[in-house]
Amino acid sequence: MKKVVINGLSLSLKDVLDVACGAKVEIAEEAYTRMAASRKLVDEIIKEEKSVYGITTGFGKFSEVSISEKDSKKLQKNLIVSHACGVGKPLNKEAVRALMCLRLNALAVGNSGISRNTFDALKDLINSPVTPYIPEKGSLGASGDLVPLAHMTLSLLGIGNAYYEDTLMPAKRALKKANLSIIELTGKEGLALINGTCAMCALACLTVSDGINLNKTADICAALTCEALRGITDAYDDRIQQLRRQTGQIKTAQNLRNLLSGSEKVTKQGQLRVQDAYTLRCVPQIHGPSKDAINYVNDIVSKEINAVTDNPLIFPDTNQTFSGGNFHGQCLALPLDFAAIALSELANVSERRIERMVNPQLSELPGFLVKKGGLNSGFMIVQYVAASLVNENKVLSHPASVDSITSSANQEDHVSMGMTAARKSREIAKNVTQVLAIELLTACQAIDFGDKNLNLAPATKAVYDLIRNKVPFMASDRYISPDILAVEELVKSGEIVRAVENIIGELN
Repeated sequence: MKKVVINGLSLSLKDVLDVACGAKVEIAEEAYTRMAASRKLVDEIIKEEKSVYGITTGFGKFSEVSISEKDSKKLQKNLIVSHACGVGKPLNKEAVRALMCLRLNALAVGNSGISRNTFDALKDLINSPVTPYIPEKGSLGASGDLVPLAHMTLSLLGIGNAYYEDTLMPAKRALKKANLSIIELTGKEGLALINGTCAMCALACLTVSDGINLNKTADICAALTCEALRGITDAYDDRIQQLRRQTGQIKTAQNLRNLLSGSEKVTKQGQLRVQDAYTLRCVPQIHGPSKDAINYVNDIVSKEINAVTDNPLIFPDTNQTFSGGNFHGQCLALPLDFAAIALSELANVSERRIERMVNPQLSELPGFLVKKGGLNSGFMIVQYVAASLVNENKVLSHPASVDSITSSANQEDHVSMGMTAARKSREIAKNVTQVLAIELLTACQAIDFGDKNLNLAPATKAVYDLIRNKVPFMASDRYISPDILAVEELVKSGEIVRAVENIIGELN
């Protein structure tokens, strides 16, 4: 089993995804040295009963209430149990593991005042078969993701529920089965564990990963559809793209040229028609900006992965603590809304390409890609499903970050709604995956009605063969949901992209 080294400074998106998928973590020794220095300062503040937010005071509007040394531990436990009030379905295991990895990495920077005992308890939890039960709803995205992270911390305290492997049970029993001890939080530790952007950032990591895969898959879909419709490749000429000077557009056109290289099904302008509709002709101009958007989000997320986002922050070199606002999720909320819009556009144009293949008024293919139309409905309702998903994406694409609701008696008077943006982007990515799967399935059906003497490009032939190995040609109506699900799994797993990249190298 692969291990990811946590040092607080150099965690990558791939590292987070590896941990999300089950990799274990180990801690760099220098991280312990930094954490010990900040913990020493926290202990001194508690002992001397200095007035420092969240260490010797209450939280939020209660920041003016002093807390004595004898009540310090109770304050931290109360913080966790009172804040663990999330609702809705639980986050999946991958999201929770990514969240824990990010929290561990943020603490390892050494500005949070966590003790080694509590830090190691979180590390051991990640490396165990226990996964905290975390409801997906309840975060305002400032002060960070308090609610989901409080549910994460509950498991360390043996309170609430957790999964042991895939079985949900009381957290106390899950810890016992995994030979893990229940911990008691000391001063500042509850706040260090829950005050930060790790939940929205975890979902952002997963969305960026999906976004990269979906952008590549969308180009593959467009190439197969281009062959099914005998599309004109002149529109993908590099000289056209260079005049626009947009990176994503240039890279998309390059992908299309590589994908379609060697195809006998595509045409040149004037061969069958002078030009194609926008959904084929403008693929670089439509897919390209979505690539640029996801790359932008990737850049922001890659920085946030190694950020310290709790409050107050501890600076042992100068014996100072500062109460600031790094927990505010605006830097993720805006890009996540952007990602939602960018991914939605991939589905929008994909559905229109599906329509061009099934609508006999828009191509020379048989209506709804079936023999004996009328007796058979063919792909008629498959397009309905794509349209339904596209409509849902349009609703979900309304930005969450433009809204704010005051909380904590107006102490927290602007919030990011970053977790809402993150959850929406995850749902949109799922819908886009399904729409692209439908386009791939439709394109393969359309290709089977084409001229059998004309060969597909080597790259698209690999995808066609992969799909046909799972889903046969539909000669007459049959139960089609399993077909869509089979291709969806090929998209989601990255098998579609890998099949192409094994032929022509890495896509942009």
